[in-house]
Amino acid sequence: MLALTLIGTLGFHLIGAGHSSFSDALYMTLITITTVGYGEIVPLHTVWERLFAGLIAFCGFGAVTFLFTSLTVFFLESDFDLTLRRRRMNKKIDQLSHHYIVCGYGRVGQNVGKELAATGRAFVGIEQDLQILLELADRDDQLVWQHGDATDDEQLLNAGIERAHGVFAVSNDDAKNMMISLTAKQLNPRARVVARCHEMRNVEKLKKAGADHVVLPDFTGGMRIVTMMVRPHVASFLEEMQRSEHKIRMEEVPVPEHFSPRPLGSLQLRSPDYILVAVRIGKDWRFNPPEDFELHPGHILVAMTTPSGRKQFEATLQQG
Repeated sequence: MLALTLIGTLGFHLIGAGHSSFSDALYMTLITITTVGYGEIVPLHTVWERLFAGLIAFCGFGAVTFLFTSLTVFFLESDFDLTLRRRRMNKKIDQLSHHYIVCGYGRVGQNVGKELAATGRAFVGIEQDLQILLELADRDDQLVWQHGDATDDEQLLNAGIERAHGVFAVSNDDAKNMMISLTAKQLNPRARVVARCHEMRNVEKLKKAGADHVVLPDFTGGMRIVTMMVRPHVASFLEEMQRSEHKIRMEEVPVPEHFSPRPLGSLQLRSPDYILVAVRIGKDWRFNPPEDFELHPGHILVAMTTPSGRKQFEATLQQG
C-alpha cells in the first residue's frame, strides 16, 4: 500500500507538472486507490495518463481488499476455522455406522486409531485437548475427531454411539474410563467396550461399570518383554506382519445367523489374501479345521488376512 501510494503520487505529480502540487497528487492517488473517484484533481488528457490512473485504481482495489481480508482473518481465523471444522466433522460422523469411538486420543488412543485405520475400520477420536486434535488433523486430513469430554452423554451421542460397533475407553485416568464404560453401555448396550486400566484393583470395577474387556498396559508390556526374550522369532514375525505394506492381521469373522450348516470344504475358502487358522466353538477351539468340519451359525472363524481378504471372507459367509 505504501509503495503503491508513493508510485501513484509521483506519477500524478509528473502528469500534472506545473498545475498540481504534491498534496493534489497524493489526494488523487488516495481517491483512485480506494475507487472513490470524487473527480480528477489532476487533469488526465492522454490515453497513457488515463491508463496509468486505471492501473493504480486496479492495483489499489486489490491491495485494499487484501489488506482488510487479512485483518479480518487475523482476528476471526481461529474461531471461524474451528467452527467450520466442527461442522465438517459432524457431517462425517452422521454418515458413519458400525464404527468405533476412541475416547481419549492421547498416545494410546492414537495407536488405537492407527490400527483401526490400517485395517479399514472407521472411527471417531474424542479428546479434551484441542491443540492435540488440531495438530493431528493437520497431519492427517482423514481423521474424524470431536473435541470434548467423553464422559458426557452428549459427546458420545454426537459421536454416533447409538450406531457404533464399539468404544475404546483409553484415557490415562481409571475413574474416567470407568465413567465412559458406564455411559457407553447405558446409551448403547450392544456396543462392545474395551477399557484401559492402570491399577489392578480397578479391573473388576471397570467390568461392573460395563467394560467387556479390560487391558492393563503394564501387564501386557511385561508379557511382551518376556516374548521378545524367549520367543524372539515369533515376536519378530508378528511385528513384521503388522509393518507389512499388505497390512496383514489376525482377524475374526462370525458365521451369520442365516448361514445354512455345511462342511467347511464346500465354501472353498482359499485365497492369497487370507488363511483360515482356527474356528471358535463356544469356549472351545478347533485349530486348522479339516474340510469335512461342519460350520454352524455362531461359530467364529479366525484367519490371517488383509483388509480386502477380510471383506472377501465376510462376503462368502453372507452368501451362505
